[in-house]
Amino acid sequence: MATKKKSAKTPQEKSSSANLGFESKLWLAADKLRGTMDSGEYKHVVLGLLFLKYISDAFEELHTKLKEGKGEFKGADPEDADEYSAHNVFWVPKSARWASLQAKAKQPEIGKLIDDAMVAIEKDNPRLKGVLPKDYARPAIDKQRLGELIDLLASIGLGDAEHRGKDMLGRVYEYFLSKFASAEGKGGGEFYTPACVVQTIVQMLAPYKGRIYDPCCGSGGMFVQSEKFVESHGGKIGDISVYGQEMNHTTRRLAIMNLAIRGIEADIGPEPADTFRRDLHKDLKADFIIANPPFNISDWSRDESDVRWKYGIPPKGNANFGWVQHIIHHLAPTGMAGFVLANGSMSSNQSGEGEIRKSLIENDLVDCMVAMPGQLFYSTQIPVCLWFLTRNKNDGKRRDRRKETLFVDARKMGTLVDRVHRELTEADLLLISSTYHAWRGEKNASKYADVAGFCKSATTAEIAAHGHVLTPGQFVGAEDVADDGDPFEEKMPRLVAELHAQFAESAKLEQAIKANLKGLGYGD
Repeated sequence: MATKKKSAKTPQEKSSSANLGFESKLWLAADKLRGTMDSGEYKHVVLGLLFLKYISDAFEELHTKLKEGKGEFKGADPEDADEYSAHNVFWVPKSARWASLQAKAKQPEIGKLIDDAMVAIEKDNPRLKGVLPKDYARPAIDKQRLGELIDLLASIGLGDAEHRGKDMLGRVYEYFLSKFASAEGKGGGEFYTPACVVQTIVQMLAPYKGRIYDPCCGSGGMFVQSEKFVESHGGKIGDISVYGQEMNHTTRRLAIMNLAIRGIEADIGPEPADTFRRDLHKDLKADFIIANPPFNISDWSRDESDVRWKYGIPPKGNANFGWVQHIIHHLAPTGMAGFVLANGSMSSNQSGEGEIRKSLIENDLVDCMVAMPGQLFYSTQIPVCLWFLTRNKNDGKRRDRRKETLFVDARKMGTLVDRVHRELTEADLLLISSTYHAWRGEKNASKYADVAGFCKSATTAEIAAHGHVLTPGQFVGAEDVADDGDPFEEKMPRLVAELHAQFAESAKLEQAIKANLKGLGYGD
């Protein structure tokens, strides 16, 4: 593994979720049309229309080919819904097609026409039943602004083959989700995990094939990034099977739309459900589990006799180790999990949490711990960490890692994208993930080596000596400081002289400030 290098970040350095420009312009234009509507309401107005535009574009492209009747489309009926389902394209009734709606965008009843369009689409596409927003006619929505928003979205192609290949809508959709999360603060962040956090987990787990599960899937970002990873490494969409569930009805709708626009087939259960109260995938054993559970939930459903509590009964006042054990329960024999938790999970000894963590460590389930930088989330300033668990550290595909855990301290990484939010750059992601792959002994990975201040491979005995606390900082130590080569006998007098000069300058400034204050009538 290459030695960790320090380099100054520049504004031009490419962040892990950098956009190409048009998304931000589209956001600014759309946000101007919001008027007095709050972000939480406007979110569904915009995202619903984005979805409608996308499926309408895809429909119209195939409709044109069917009408032309060339090649494989010879003799096809352009108004036969089965022709569209055969090509994984949603059927859009005439009244719901974008051109029809745009032609009436300036009419006062445009809100009702959109609601009717959403109802018609759901009726003809069972996958979307109960998912699409249908409250555009309500008085709170300014119909003139709504018409202007339709015209704005009409200016970009979203669902035709060219733009589908570039994942145009996916990028817009993801960008808008992040902007709404930022605008809504805590409430908005509950449905959106920052892309760089998801990418870190996905790049470390490398889910090429198999069953992927997210027990609290929010708007589906974990699934989207997993599919992107597979495709970017030469795999095919469909090489992975997607499972999840979400308790919040509105957020679940966002997830279904987010997955549908990317053609991702997912089983997220027949309805919203609380993972602890009603596990929708009881028999699932997943190859990869990727999650961002809500932090430190104190009001949660807990049955002390639950079969999932194999390593200890989690406390009533905090669900963190309920989530950890639920995830372990659903891991396949060679399965791996990566998930986000609050930093307190690494060291807390309250209400038996320390004993549960000790049991996880002694059962050799903890593969890697990553301390993340602050200010990554829109919803909270709570510092977070990433847990990576596995049931089998000696699977024959990688080196034998039994009784070892990797610690990575990434708290100094990332770059500020605004006053309060930080993102990991692509270089940061690569360094973290390649360090993990090198430590695991992946094929074609570089050789692993501990780097002071950044990463350390620790034994279970070493972890026990630290009281079974999993905070990376106490294992990786301090970063090596380069020696400037000056002998101490020469350096110390020079440093003392510099210090005295600074004292003198400070005294001069103090006198000048006192004189100015006296001139204003505030001195002695």
